[in-house]
Amino acid sequence: MLPAEVKPWQEASIFSRVNGYLKSWSVDIGAHLEQDQPLAEIDTPDLDHQLEQARSQAALAQKSYDLAKITNEKWQRLWQQGVVSELDAQNTATAEATTKANAEAFAANLRVLEQQVAFKRVTAPFAGVVTARNVNVGDLITANNTSMEMFHFQQTNTLRVYFRVPQANASDIHVDQPIDVVFPDQAGRIVKAKVATTSESITPNSRTLLVELHLDNSNNQIQPGSYAQVRLPPNALGQLVTVPNNTLLFRAQGLQVGVVRPDNSVELRDIKVGRDFGTTIQVVQGITPSDKIILNPADSLVTGDVVRIAAPPAASVAPAVAKK
Repeated sequence: MLPAEVKPWQEASIFSRVNGYLKSWSVDIGAHLEQDQPLAEIDTPDLDHQLEQARSQAALAQKSYDLAKITNEKWQRLWQQGVVSELDAQNTATAEATTKANAEAFAANLRVLEQQVAFKRVTAPFAGVVTARNVNVGDLITANNTSMEMFHFQQTNTLRVYFRVPQANASDIHVDQPIDVVFPDQAGRIVKAKVATTSESITPNSRTLLVELHLDNSNNQIQPGSYAQVRLPPNALGQLVTVPNNTLLFRAQGLQVGVVRPDNSVELRDIKVGRDFGTTIQVVQGITPSDKIILNPADSLVTGDVVRIAAPPAASVAPAVAKK
């Protein structure tokens, strides 16, 4: 059993792209929406005035260009007829090009403002559920303010489950491998999942491989952020060696355990540990599953001591006890 973390398929923090005041909000937490459904509307008086001004400027610039174009066409004909000088014809052509560029600039500015005005209407980026609403009617809204999240949105019909396996067992995990996900808060409910992908990289600080599972949640019975456990099949991690915590000896040279040889003599072995499972701990190097380990070893235990194997009580198996 390994600890796991449940994440939504995708999630998004919704911020404003325009300045203004919140005019209304349409949905609250827990609302299930389709893509592009409205979340809220922002009142933007300053932006509206800028848009009106940009429309007037764009229209005026277009009229100026139309007039310059007509004038230039006439002067070009007059120049070809020898009525006006070549310099005058060039000046009118330059004036047409200048007014054209000016009209295009005002038109581009108008398009930018029209796109900004479209952000007055805040919509759902994808189908999902609203998990947070942090604004109320009348609130001052500041554009691109990352400290002011308006809504938080999650897609939960499919969930991602993440867990880590030790480096020594990373090669035993493969795509499409079936994995059981256990939810202790739901009376140990078990949900089937499959390995979707792995990070294909060992994390240096923990020497573990990050694994991603995909889990169907079309009935919305599992909440993202929930704590879960992953139960790996017996053959998923190969041969996993664990020992009870009360078999460990903490010495200056590191962790050791007392191994009983066939002649009942003791050998202290250095070990390297992996994951901590609470009452037991994984040993990745130093012992094998067939070794006999001394339980509750005395601090004075040294290599070469002779011990006697205690008789196991009925219906149970007892480890070796160090008795000199």
